[in-house]
Amino acid sequence: MASSKDYLEFILEQLSGLDEISYRAMMGEYILYYRGKVFGGIYDNRFLVKTTESSVKMMPDASMEIPYEGAKEMILVDEVDNKDFLRELVKAMYKELPSPKA
Repeated sequence: MASSKDYLEFILEQLSGLDEISYRAMMGEYILYYRGKVFGGIYDNRFLVKTTESSVKMMPDASMEIPYEGAKEMILVDEVDNKDFLRELVKAMYKELPSPKA
C-alpha cells in the first residue's frame, strides 16, 4: 500500500517549525530529510524514524516496525499530533545520524 500525499503533508506541517525539512518520493513512499540527513520516512501512512540513541530515549515504549520488506526496523512515531515533540525528536536525532554519502 502506498502512502497518501495528504498524510505526507500532515507530517510536514507538524515539522514546519524546523528549517531544511525535505522529502523524496520513492516507490509510493516518502523519505524524509533534515538538513540533508535521512531521519525517517512515511511508509504505508506510518511515520517511522531511524533508531538512534535519542529516538529510543524519547520513545522508550514505541513499537519497532519494518518499513518495507528487507529493510531494517524503524521506530513508529505515535505522537504525530504533538508538534513540539516531533521537532525536538528530529533535532535530537540530527547529530546521531550519518552524513549523506558523497
